[in-house]
Amino acid sequence: MGYDRDDVVGGRLRWTELTPPEWLERDTQQWMPKLKMTGSLQPFEKEYFRRDGSRVPVLIGLATLDETGNQGLAFVLDLTQRKRAEEERDRLHQLEADLAHINRVNTMGELTASLAHEIKQPIGAVVTNAEACVRLLDRDEPDLPEAREAAMEMVRDARRAAEVIDHVRSLYRKGSSQLDIVDVNQVIGDMVVMLRNEANRHSVTIHTDLAEGLPTVMADRVQLQQALMNLMLNGIEAMNDTSGELSVRSVTTEDGQLVVSVSDCGIGLPVKQVERIFDAFFTTKPHGTGMGLSISRTIIESCGGHLWATHNAERGATFHFTLPTKVKASSPSAA
Repeated sequence: MGYDRDDVVGGRLRWTELTPPEWLERDTQQWMPKLKMTGSLQPFEKEYFRRDGSRVPVLIGLATLDETGNQGLAFVLDLTQRKRAEEERDRLHQLEADLAHINRVNTMGELTASLAHEIKQPIGAVVTNAEACVRLLDRDEPDLPEAREAAMEMVRDARRAAEVIDHVRSLYRKGSSQLDIVDVNQVIGDMVVMLRNEANRHSVTIHTDLAEGLPTVMADRVQLQQALMNLMLNGIEAMNDTSGELSVRSVTTEDGQLVVSVSDCGIGLPVKQVERIFDAFFTTKPHGTGMGLSISRTIIESCGGHLWATHNAERGATFHFTLPTKVKASSPSAA
């Protein structure tokens, strides 16, 4: 703290003067009464003023040695290095989150044309059904059952457009990780809808094989969507104009792991560099950033899972990731 032995021996130091005001109230009203009552305190954190006025974070433990409380033993551990390490860890986590957000925004920008088409389709259907509904009602004898069916179709198409917009908005969201109970099959279905027109643009069809009754997982829905979107887009781009099929499969294993696989019949993985594809900034694409797979692995691992890739027997590659299902709800963590 910057004081010397003379300061201590001379009695010029008082712990009340060394303690910042916001900690002093806890000292006097919480910790000191408990020490007098029980004779000891479990280790707790606080701060002291250094001689130069700066602060030092410390961990303190106390115990008295006699009934009078005049004799005791204490330790004060300097936590400065640990706090710095925690701040650096938090800074790195925030950097990862910012990079993930940039990756999402860039990806969504590339999908603008496909998303506009996906939204335009149901809006166009709403207009068509609205016109049909008006014609049915304008008849000399209005056809109410048919008009009602046309109105219900309008409701369904409007909801479909709203869902697409909601999915897009969620992927643009920036913020801390928000853990929630997630239905993985629903996330897969959302991504199929969002990427359907992008697949059509590349002459690729999407096939799903989703196991029924899958257990839910604890994850950040937006981040899981991002990881799956990255994998599906990679597969689609690997089959550009080949009329190939992208297959997305979900199963559970005997040990309780949920496994999702994304398989394509494209150009395959780089020989002897399979693991490098998950390194940041490594890419085999002419205009790739090399961040998609790295971010996807970070997201999956933050959920307690694992992401890896394998060569297909004939053509293409398959990306697999596992997610633990036997988890309890907890506070958000960084990703």
